[in-house]
Amino acid sequence: MEISLLKEVGLTEGEAKVYLALLELGASTSGPIVKKSRVSRSIIYNILEKLIEKGLVSFIIKEKTKYFQACQPNKILGYIKEREDILKKNKEKIERILPELILKYSLSKNNEAQIYLGIKGIRTAYENLYLKLKKGDEFCFLGILAELSEDQEAYWRKDQKRRINAGVKCRLLFNKGTPDSIIKERNKHKDCEARIMHSSIKTPAMFMTYKDITLILLQYPKAIAVEIVNQEIKDSFQEYFEEYWRRSKS
Repeated sequence: MEISLLKEVGLTEGEAKVYLALLELGASTSGPIVKKSRVSRSIIYNILEKLIEKGLVSFIIKEKTKYFQACQPNKILGYIKEREDILKKNKEKIERILPELILKYSLSKNNEAQIYLGIKGIRTAYENLYLKLKKGDEFCFLGILAELSEDQEAYWRKDQKRRINAGVKCRLLFNKGTPDSIIKERNKHKDCEARIMHSSIKTPAMFMTYKDITLILLQYPKAIAVEIVNQEIKDSFQEYFEEYWRRSKS
């Protein structure tokens, strides 16, 4: 039943089997995944790469060994939205099996760090904040690039509606050299405060903090996000943010 529904929303049979296997296994190397999913060993890495591209699987490396893990089942809904015109009916079917998928995920062990690849992977990592933050909570961004693509701006505007509806606040620190027009546009949104960093330091990476999460994002030359679940690490990055915030241009 689950496999047939996942196939209807765009996954291949092999992808559906591997994803469902990972939900039950938690972090795993390829061997147990092959055994659990009954997918041929010769194509397992190709399937895992496809699931990573779709934002449904992430991986970490421990002692030179790669471990794969299914992302939150809610991410299937985000994947469906991109195919909304032709998969509208199937979205409702997936919503019906989400409780069971989430239960399987909750029974598996979670890692303290996960890696997401590609723009879809970055957005999956970013949208994890809606799983933890409640009304009145806040997230912070440090080192935001001065220029964003049209696609990224469109995503920003769409996400602001979701953030405002969720009642989540945000503070944003942009790299020096960001046009004042961008800062003014950001500050028009409810519970969003944007500033330009006083420091001339510029890095290709951005840092996001909330709850016990630190998210490191790199868009160029290769899109990648590293999500770290650790309160001490988050608190350390938060101190850097607060110092730059105090010295920033309001």
